[in-house]
Amino acid sequence: MKNKKSSYTEIMKSRNTMKNVPSEHPVLDMYIQMVVDEALFIRKKALLEERINDALDTKNKTVFMTLSKEYSVLRKLG
Repeated sequence: MKNKKSSYTEIMKSRNTMKNVPSEHPVLDMYIQMVVDEALFIRKKALLEERINDALDTKNKTVFMTLSKEYSVLRKLG
């Protein structure tokens, strides 16, 4: 009888351990997504700044205005 209790206890411990493992993955996935989103945001911001500077250097007002509006929207999101 002791053997059955021991195995039942082991099975329940094993089952509880298996329940906890999948619950960690969504948090990890969310963290990874946050890191990727932040990297993309920083890269897009840097590219826009570079293109805005090029528009200023070439005195292209139309491109500057378009890019500055896009930059403004991006800054509000971040």
